[in-house]
Amino acid sequence: MAVHQIIEVPDPRLRTISAPVEAVDDGVRALIGDMLDSMYAARGIGLAAIQIGVPRRVLVIDLQEEGADGKPLRNPQVFINPEIVASDAILATYNEGCLSVPDQYAEVDRPATCRVRWLDEHGAGHEKDLDGLLATCIQHEMDHLQGIVFIDHLSRLKREMVLKKLAKARKAAA
Repeated sequence: MAVHQIIEVPDPRLRTISAPVEAVDDGVRALIGDMLDSMYAARGIGLAAIQIGVPRRVLVIDLQEEGADGKPLRNPQVFINPEIVASDAILATYNEGCLSVPDQYAEVDRPATCRVRWLDEHGAGHEKDLDGLLATCIQHEMDHLQGIVFIDHLSRLKREMVLKKLAKARKAAA
C-alpha cells in the first residue's frame, strides 16, 4: 500500500463528481488500502478517493475511538457507491474539519441521522441507519463524491474567513 498526498483546496479536482465503481476487484481493494494508509498518515477520520486524485465513489472512515489503554482503536469502514436513502429532518451541528482544508474548522449543520446503502470491499451490500459522528462523517465524505467541500456549507463570509486563515497558515509555513 502507499501513502498519497492529500489534495487541498483550491485544487479543481476536488470539484469533480466521482464515477460509480462498476466492479469491486483487486484494483478497488488496492485503492482502499492506499486510502486507509493516506488517511492514517494524515491523522484523519475519513477520506474520499477524490482527495487522493481518484474520481471513484469510494470512502473510508475510521473514527478511531479510544481504547482502554488510551490509544486509538482502529476500526476502518469502507463504503463503495454509498447512497443516502433517508435522512432525519432534525439537524446536528458539528465542528467539522477536512484533510483537504488543513487545520481549519467550522460548525456545519447536517441531518442527525441517515440511512445509508453501500457495498463493502468484498462487494457485499449493506444498508444501515447511522447517527452521531459517523452520520456526520459519512455525509461529509459523500459530499466529496459530488464535488462539495465542507466550507461550501458555510456562509460566504465564514467561508472567506476560513480560506484567509488557510492562506495565512500556508504563507507562514513557506
